[in-house]
Amino acid sequence: MKAVVILSGGPDSAAVAYQAKSQGYDVYAITFDYGQIASKETLHAKMIAERLGIVQKIIDLSSLREVFGEVTALMNKEISMPSEFKPTVIVPFRNAIFLSVAVAYAVSLGASKVFYGAHGSDAPFYPDCRREFFQAFQNAARLGTEAQIEIDAPFHGIKKSEILRLGAELGVPFEDTWSCYLNKKIHCGECESCMNRKRAFAEANLKDPTIYER
Repeated sequence: MKAVVILSGGPDSAAVAYQAKSQGYDVYAITFDYGQIASKETLHAKMIAERLGIVQKIIDLSSLREVFGEVTALMNKEISMPSEFKPTVIVPFRNAIFLSVAVAYAVSLGASKVFYGAHGSDAPFYPDCRREFFQAFQNAARLGTEAQIEIDAPFHGIKKSEILRLGAELGVPFEDTWSCYLNKKIHCGECESCMNRKRAFAEANLKDPTIYER
């Protein structure tokens, strides 16, 4: 029973990978370098894949910087990095691009499922993290491949703090995950993603193993 997991290197996708492995799936991780400033995400994804002992592919989509670079702070250092949600942290249609490649990989493997880490805390802000989106994408994937691929965001109905609690139970090494939108030696502690990470650990009542600049 094979499954492809989109593994970004963050705590949410790491928890998805650990959960899929615990459910008996033969997990194949796929990670994307899409031209993001935080290129070390791929290094942390590799660390998680090695911990799990799973196959990982890192796909170079860095030329997408030419498409997205003018609109998102995640790819353009000239756009200020916010500490709370603003539209400038959205990479338009990013999950659709990732899911397209992941579906193609799943078909080539004969895998039945594609997992990704969209969750309830993101759904109000990111259209491609919502149930309506991934269900529609599943329909498109089946029409485009004639394979009964299932696309699953298992955490779509729960908050990030709940994912952390589940991940802790599964043994996810959160110290090996990366959330920061910047590419510093340690987490900046001030960008929107670092703030979400801090808040989620506090809400989950878990010790945050992350070292932050601030």
